[in-house]
Amino acid sequence: MTENESEATEKQCGYQKCFMIVGLGNPGPRYAKTRHNVGFEVIEAISREFVISLKMHPANARIGMGRIQGKEVVLVQPMAYMNLSGNPVYQLAQSFGLSCEDMLIVHDDMDLAFGRIKIKEKGGSGGHKGIQSLMDAFGGGDFARLRMGIGRPEAGMNAVDHVLSSFKLEESKMLEHIISRARDATVTVLCNGAKEGMNRFNRSIITISSQTTDGGK
Repeated sequence: MTENESEATEKQCGYQKCFMIVGLGNPGPRYAKTRHNVGFEVIEAISREFVISLKMHPANARIGMGRIQGKEVVLVQPMAYMNLSGNPVYQLAQSFGLSCEDMLIVHDDMDLAFGRIKIKEKGGSGGHKGIQSLMDAFGGGDFARLRMGIGRPEAGMNAVDHVLSSFKLEESKMLEHIISRARDATVTVLCNGAKEGMNRFNRSIITISSQTTDGGK
């Protein structure tokens, strides 16, 4: 996508105010399918479900524009590394005339058990470098988040190795369902607001075959 094409595309969003859904991750095949990239996977799932193609934008992000249940939406995967996510997202928000209140950030979270998703209206970074980068870029954390639990590291494994590791086999079997739930939660926030999303998804119990998780913390 050239700069002229991106400007023309952004003007098409002017029919009504857009909502930006940002999935955090690291670019490149080395990081694909790792725990840190579940935000990217949710964006891919939304892209497939609603047939919104993703293309490179000069702001160093893959973006897709479309409609979901009548709402204008911009899907975003920042192509900077996780701890530099803020600048591309801020540039895009400026281009579309959006503020923190017009965004939902989807990201991994070690403080939630694997399989749990939790929506928050605003808050701090909780030590997440991608969220901290966004807070630095926007001057605060007044944006909604959809936190996806990836669990804590096993004994002897540090946090960096954990978030950059692949999911275990038994987790991988559950992952498609969890991503689908996160996709549905994202659409709920888009169409009905964060509070409705919190009511519907923050206490969800996931059951797959004989495996059940109440999400833990």
